[in-house]
Amino acid sequence: MHVIEDIMIMGAEQPLRSVRRDEQFLLAPPHPAKVALKLWSDHPPLSVVHFPQEYRAQPFAPPRAVYESDQLRVEWQTMDNRQPFYHRNCDVDEISYQVGGERTLMTEQGVIEHRPGEFSRIPRGVAHDNYGRSESHLLFYVPAPVRELGAGIRQSQPLFPPFPGWVPSPWNEAITQCMGARGHDVTVFPIDEQLLLDRVHEETDRIEVLRGCGTGVDWLYGNDQFRLGVVTFDADADADADAEVRRYRRNLDADEIHYQITGTRTLVSQRGTVELGPGDFVRIPLGIAYTTVSTGAGEYISLLSSTELPQIAPTDRTAQLVSADQPASVKDHR
Repeated sequence: MHVIEDIMIMGAEQPLRSVRRDEQFLLAPPHPAKVALKLWSDHPPLSVVHFPQEYRAQPFAPPRAVYESDQLRVEWQTMDNRQPFYHRNCDVDEISYQVGGERTLMTEQGVIEHRPGEFSRIPRGVAHDNYGRSESHLLFYVPAPVRELGAGIRQSQPLFPPFPGWVPSPWNEAITQCMGARGHDVTVFPIDEQLLLDRVHEETDRIEVLRGCGTGVDWLYGNDQFRLGVVTFDADADADADAEVRRYRRNLDADEIHYQITGTRTLVSQRGTVELGPGDFVRIPLGIAYTTVSTGAGEYISLLSSTELPQIAPTDRTAQLVSADQPASVKDHR
């Protein structure tokens, strides 16, 4: 069966080129070496990390790192309490995605009441705190500056009290570097919480709340080394509507991280085939061709990183590699 492979570079709307492939060959192991010296390496299959989207009661703990490099970090967090300090990043913009539950984000640029499916970006140097109620969210730490690529649906606002029952109390502020990772605090000191939040009346900037538009690929944030957005898919997600030809994607200059928000799909790649459902993360290394096969609708977050983004969290399961005697097994998923 013939498929189309789109060869992509980060930030481009159109493929660098599109190549017609035999799908059986694209997914099969290489032919045996014709010389005694093996000229290529054996690579591991894709690995999946899973965190339940449903809230589970547990004591407050620091966010769990999922992927991390010197340039970018992805974390998963769950809260049913207030963060124990205000936080100010020295070096990164901090983007969050609300998975479920309710979370009040309090900043010098106003307050946001986050709802599931929403993103926001806290600029470098802006103090912030969170109050979560049976909620979970993702965090993306990216070297500043990052810019919004999509239009906001609303903005942070002056709001006092920021949540019912709030009263100013003795609180700390933590200044961190190295993407805010634990152990990289620069200084921690007591603050006047009312004075900090009152700064909103002096600030002219506001934090934009974004969400995916619900059609195709919607890039929401980016800079020269990074893209973050939401991909919406339907049945036969990577089939050309006119020619009914399955399309593969190969990123030449970026690792790609997927986080499954809703729906289920089969991720078919040159590093194996795996079923993905809500709460699953997967990393597709630079240069690996992949496609999505689905029988229904859904959406996932896509993150592109120009530097390798190693997995830090434990692996939940791995993709199944295509065997030498059955290279076209993806037909079973149509």
